[in-house]
Amino acid sequence: MRYIEPHAHMVSRTTDDYQKLALAGCEAICEPAFWAGFDRSSPQGFYDYYRQLTDYEPKRAAKFGIPHFCWLCINPKEAEDAGFAREVMAIIPEFLDAPTVLGIGEIGLNKNTRNELAIFHEHVRLAAERDLAILIHTPHLEDKLKGTRLILDALADYPQLDRGKVIIDHVEEHTVDLVLDAGYWAGMTLYPESKCTPDRAIDILETHESERLWLNSACDWGVSDPLAVAKCGLAMKRRGHDAAAVDRVLFENPRRFLEQCPNFKLP
Repeated sequence: MRYIEPHAHMVSRTTDDYQKLALAGCEAICEPAFWAGFDRSSPQGFYDYYRQLTDYEPKRAAKFGIPHFCWLCINPKEAEDAGFAREVMAIIPEFLDAPTVLGIGEIGLNKNTRNELAIFHEHVRLAAERDLAILIHTPHLEDKLKGTRLILDALADYPQLDRGKVIIDHVEEHTVDLVLDAGYWAGMTLYPESKCTPDRAIDILETHESERLWLNSACDWGVSDPLAVAKCGLAMKRRGHDAAAVDRVLFENPRRFLEQCPNFKLP
């Protein structure tokens, strides 16, 4: 079984995880910029993080034959201090021409505040100016529906955006229709303790047009599983989906979206 892991925070994972991903059939990893597990104290910390994403992690993944790509931003968890966030954003253009950068992400909302939304707009404008793809984080649990609606309302301010180059991640049963009906791609995140279980994700696949859906693990500092996508593929087979259907969701769908990014190339 081949698949693409389109959303994984590999800086938080051990080298053993790369080995497991390679053995499971992972053919590419995409890593959005995210939180460090704690709030960084200076823009320089982000500078070094972007160096890690664009230089070090691709080399670490290459040791196991896996191409590594990344997205750049200041994540919504650290966007509440708008002045600090803008200092960080001033660094990002220096890295956007790196050969493994896909676009802007994961931007979005955490607590649905005005400052988070202001920085979200500034990221979207940066992406629109450069015609870059966008990966968006929706908040968790009880804030997800409100946050998703706020994000969709904000995106509506940019009619020039190609909605087919925007993916809104961490959708669940109560938000997936909002995202797909608006013309965007939707990502389903497989977490052991929150977001979607494999069975819930497969239920969504079986009740929606799946052409603009992908699966990801979003494995990070917390309780998460870097092999969640591969395990969901096995669960799809147990539910009666044939190999072609599994390949379409786990490999072809993310490949179609990601190939809109000039830097995304598979061997």
